[in-house]
Amino acid sequence: MAVPPRVVHQRRATITALPLYYSGQLFKKQSGEKDFKKFYGELRGAALFLYEDVKQDTYTERLDLDQLKSMDLDAPFKKMAPAIFTLTTGTKEVKLRIDNADTGEEWRGYILTVAKKEIPSTLQLMPGQLLHLKETLAQEKKRTAGLGPNPPLPPRPAFLSSSSLHTSTSSETDNSSHGMPSCFFSVSRQEAEQMLETNPEYGNIILRPSSRTNSYGLTMRQLTNSGPVMKNYRVTSIPNSGFIIELDSPVKVPSLNAVISYVLEKTEYRLQPYSPSEPYDTTIEKPIMPSSTATSSTSKIKTIPKAKVQPIVHKDVPVQSPVKSIDNEYVIPEDECKNKKSDCLMGSSI
Repeated sequence: MAVPPRVVHQRRATITALPLYYSGQLFKKQSGEKDFKKFYGELRGAALFLYEDVKQDTYTERLDLDQLKSMDLDAPFKKMAPAIFTLTTGTKEVKLRIDNADTGEEWRGYILTVAKKEIPSTLQLMPGQLLHLKETLAQEKKRTAGLGPNPPLPPRPAFLSSSSLHTSTSSETDNSSHGMPSCFFSVSRQEAEQMLETNPEYGNIILRPSSRTNSYGLTMRQLTNSGPVMKNYRVTSIPNSGFIIELDSPVKVPSLNAVISYVLEKTEYRLQPYSPSEPYDTTIEKPIMPSSTATSSTSKIKTIPKAKVQPIVHKDVPVQSPVKSIDNEYVIPEDECKNKKSDCLMGSSI
């Protein structure tokens, strides 16, 4: 049973999460290929999605136009001849052929408009077609204005040399504040593969920045019967909606952590996120107080002087001779007699 066109359109809109600007039949040939291959193309946002036929809901190929350098017409414009364009993006060249020259001119207008964010001045289009182009340009500018800059990248791994830095780290911050997985590193594809190859005991999955705006790369090292194999996947950010893991059947997830969770589940947890081990101490020693601290602490202690107590000096007390009484008569002691000689004399006379 054939899938209704409306359902196919809804599925494509969900998978790509981008607005549709233009569509139609075209032929595409990679650099080095001999023949053109027929596709049904959809221009959504700044990307050209290619389907094997009009009923396919999952795209076969995707050509990103945000890094388009040029789009050249191979031969002068002729009404009765097909239009063949050479698109150059970075180091990649792709040829597109549209059998109808007028339709080819429309394709050229839409592709250049979304890629350069301006309408080319040399287009041979009708006023109504130019009006649609203006509406597309306004919609695309509004869409890209809400994307904002890429989130700040986390710190670069310390065990990588700074000479191999391929990405800017001027705005790097702690990844925990941005909900980044622990296996996210600001490295290139080559560096990620080297990390996984050199230290397989640390894990098998690294999430990294991609060369394309608002997207990430997922580098994985998997063991096969013929040995370890490196695989790289693209994860595209969808504004306010989540992320798309670009597989044969694209998967939409709400966050980058969900990307890692999906990969772990699909690999039956035989792979693990890359996490470098850190050294730990195995002995605990008694700390030694620094000399400066000991001196300062000692100087603050006040010395309390000891009290000086004079020894008790005992004076010799003369021993008095016992006073003898004669016949119950009162006798004045000799001391008193010395002080009072007169009284003693008087007493003796009595």
